[in-house]
Amino acid sequence: MERTSYLDYAATTPVDPKVVEAMLPYFTERFGNANSLYALGREAARALEDARERVARSIGVARSDEIIFTSGGTESDNTALIGLATAGGRSNGHIIVSAFEHHAVLEPAWWLGKHGFEVTELAPRPDGTVHPDDLAAALRDDTVLVSVMHGNNEIGTIQPIAELATVAHARGALFHTDAAQTLGKIDFDVAALGVDAASFSGHKIYGPKGTGVLYLKGGTRLATYLMGGGQESKKRSGTQNVAGNIGFATALELMDAERPTEAPRLTALRDRLVSGLLGGIEYAQLNAAEAPERLPHIANFVIPGVEGEAMLLHLDASGIAVSTGSACSSGSLKPSHVLLSIGCPVEFAHGSLRVSLGRFTTDEDIDHLIGSLAPVVERLRSMNPLYEKTVAGLAGTHE
Repeated sequence: MERTSYLDYAATTPVDPKVVEAMLPYFTERFGNANSLYALGREAARALEDARERVARSIGVARSDEIIFTSGGTESDNTALIGLATAGGRSNGHIIVSAFEHHAVLEPAWWLGKHGFEVTELAPRPDGTVHPDDLAAALRDDTVLVSVMHGNNEIGTIQPIAELATVAHARGALFHTDAAQTLGKIDFDVAALGVDAASFSGHKIYGPKGTGVLYLKGGTRLATYLMGGGQESKKRSGTQNVAGNIGFATALELMDAERPTEAPRLTALRDRLVSGLLGGIEYAQLNAAEAPERLPHIANFVIPGVEGEAMLLHLDASGIAVSTGSACSSGSLKPSHVLLSIGCPVEFAHGSLRVSLGRFTTDEDIDHLIGSLAPVVERLRSMNPLYEKTVAGLAGTHE
């Protein structure tokens, strides 16, 4: 039987069995509504607050009421962007987001841009980082909010969040970061980073889908748009997902415990992958190769002369799950906005491949991909009549 290699952990992760075990009682015998006054409800409420305190400790938060449980990273991002921008009834002002944000940040920013705000999309540099000097130049007296992701979900570059937040605060702007890809993978401490808000997602850390957290610094005003029972300290109405939130907290604690050994292991696997693919496929390039810091589990390549979707489907036939930077939407093929933002040519962005590693990735998985990809690329290039023209300008620079 063909080996199956899951190499798309940045997209989602399997739920850890220990997380499932921690959650199960809260689906059955401890199923109470955490807002009910009787014993079953009080038991659920205690479990919920314990989960909140565990998450707070993990990310360096002294006050557990600064942790807001949500339905996932998308809700956390939307709440942060819209809630912070419109706090206090504000209906205009200037917002800055990096050009390579996840669409869960970009789209609420664009929505705000249609409803009285001005939005600047700040381009990262070719090394895949947002530079503090570039942010300083983009800030205005009426800038109310800056949002820059901590670790990019496609190319894996880590942003200098502490420096960026300092620059934003010096001009009176709030600072939010989407940390869905960094939580659990590298150290994350809100006090050290100095952010006002941060978004997290449970299914990126071996927790359940449909769970997330928004960190909101105490005293920071937030306009709420989920109205109802006033749960989550009146910042996010809706009956809390007790089992899911317990799963989130448990998954995060497991990530914290294994990080001292897991991060170096993943870094070694990632570096081995990069060496193998660049050495085995002519003209292949690592995107944002000059980045000062990168996540241990993500590597993104451009392979000129092929389409990313074709590579993905051929690899899937060999039992390998990876991602491509292109997305099929409404019948049109669009290259990754992340790759375009760092200056990757459109024709190369169409041939991108993201490989993301995780808890169950082995040396054999890396070998499986390296051994399978080269013949796939050779086959696809042989069918591309424009291949020679596509790579003509690379012949003198490729190492």
